[in-house]
Amino acid sequence: MPHAEGPALRDFSTTSRVLVLSAMAVCVGAIGAVAAWVLQWLIAVITNLAFYQQWSSAHTTPQGHALGYWVIGVPVVGALIIGLMARFGSEKIRGHGIPEALEAILLGRSRIQLKVALLKPVSAAISIGTGGPFGAEGPIIMTGGAFGSLFAQRFHLSAAERKTLLVAGAAAGMAAVFSAPVAAVLLAVELLLFEWKPRSFIPVVIAAAVAATLRVPLLGSGALFYITPHQALPITGLAFAAGVGVLVGLGSGLFTMLIYAVEDVFLKFPIHWMWWPAMGAMVVGVGGVLDPRVLGTGYETIHGMLRGEVLGASLLALLVAKAVVWSVALGSGTSGGVLAPLLILGGAMGAMLGQWIPVGDVGLWALVGMAAMMGGTMRVPLTAVVFAVELTDDFHLCTALLIGTVCSYAVTVLLMRRSILTEKLARRGHHISCEYSVDPFELARVKDVMDRNPPKVQASLPLHSLIDQLAKGDPMLNSRQATLLVDENEHLSGILTRGDMLRAMGDSGASTRRVSDLGSTDLIVTHPEESLHDALTKMLSRDIGRLPVVEPNEPRRIVGYLGRAALLTARRKLLEEEHIRER
Repeated sequence: MPHAEGPALRDFSTTSRVLVLSAMAVCVGAIGAVAAWVLQWLIAVITNLAFYQQWSSAHTTPQGHALGYWVIGVPVVGALIIGLMARFGSEKIRGHGIPEALEAILLGRSRIQLKVALLKPVSAAISIGTGGPFGAEGPIIMTGGAFGSLFAQRFHLSAAERKTLLVAGAAAGMAAVFSAPVAAVLLAVELLLFEWKPRSFIPVVIAAAVAATLRVPLLGSGALFYITPHQALPITGLAFAAGVGVLVGLGSGLFTMLIYAVEDVFLKFPIHWMWWPAMGAMVVGVGGVLDPRVLGTGYETIHGMLRGEVLGASLLALLVAKAVVWSVALGSGTSGGVLAPLLILGGAMGAMLGQWIPVGDVGLWALVGMAAMMGGTMRVPLTAVVFAVELTDDFHLCTALLIGTVCSYAVTVLLMRRSILTEKLARRGHHISCEYSVDPFELARVKDVMDRNPPKVQASLPLHSLIDQLAKGDPMLNSRQATLLVDENEHLSGILTRGDMLRAMGDSGASTRRVSDLGSTDLIVTHPEESLHDALTKMLSRDIGRLPVVEPNEPRRIVGYLGRAALLTARRKLLEEEHIRER
């Protein structure tokens, strides 16, 4: 007999499972915060050991070392260790972490191995602590995501639910490192979730909020790069912000191409990739001799640019040295993040341009350049704007940041096929579409595409009569993949597929049987008001290719037929809306 639930159309498909995931997200948020603290502690300890030969977890930078030219060997030793860890531990620790998180989400059913969760922060800490020109954000996103995935794997969850907790861990790690929970959530939405649904958004927010709360006792409170707030820019200043955004967007494209050009050079070397990080680290060491500011995360340099303390030739030297050192190090396949270097490069470009802009000060334009570089390079414009505000507490610049970032974003989207993050996956043979849109199957209803005059035959019809109709090429029976069976009152009693009909033609007992003996009577049906998405879900979950359409309150009264061909009508409508221009 026909059976199906009545239509229950809602704005969202979220169920009470979100409460279970939210409870788990509290634990994942706490784990992410602790992972961030451990990573920061490791970086500090290794920096002190490598550059000052002392055991201490106090925050320090490589710039004050007294090693002289011996400093060239420090990054090389760190890179050799990372190469060994990657070869004999896990190759997934190479790179800056975010592409690996994307790969796990899209291709690995959100499963990450324990050894990756343990080796990634250690390798990143060694890389940064020995002078690598990276930030901690990429590694902590990968590490937090890995622990979120491991936590999820301890429970009976779907791949989509594991993805939610993986991304929750990634957002928690970023929120704890930078004290930027809102930006962390936006990064999750723009870059990692590949959806905007309450079922994933709510747990991610909870994890980020928990991590940001725990950051206070673990790492301290307040904005990471607090500056004296600026006044909102006038309209002329906003025009300059657009110009800065365009130029930074062009710079973003150049830096991305530079990194992958360097990677292509390393691919041509006739030696094992395990040695590449050490080769790249030699360039880092030489860069550290020429300009010590290129070593390490460079947070103090970022803060100095925001305060307007880095000017003139010093800015140009920093921009060139950081771009070369970072590109070579990252292209060599070592472990490290991209966000802090992007802030330095964008800040340097913005500050250089700001020296010629009559509105605002150099620090203001450095901030606009940072947001524009991050938004254009990583293709996360909203994240970049909010991130810049949370880092500095400078809320008055929201409009200028938005304009500059979107202009940079537009430039990179139009000029480059892929971002710095997705290019790495493309080189592994994986394509990612980063555009979100509403599923046309969610918007359309069954009644919009169903066949209102479906083929029907009487269930009591003798089987030999049906065979005769088939042999004569009856257009009604051959017009669809299935035929509905009805009783004497024209009520639905079964469904007969083309396969059933073909088997009937070779049935030696056809003279004594009726059509009802062949067709299925355990029917799954749909309703005119049901969404095509729900109807398609029924088809896929039960491996069937068509559904009878019946009245909701009269489950045997036929009003139509839904087949695979009808489903394509909704997709064709979307195609027409995209490509047909009209007045």
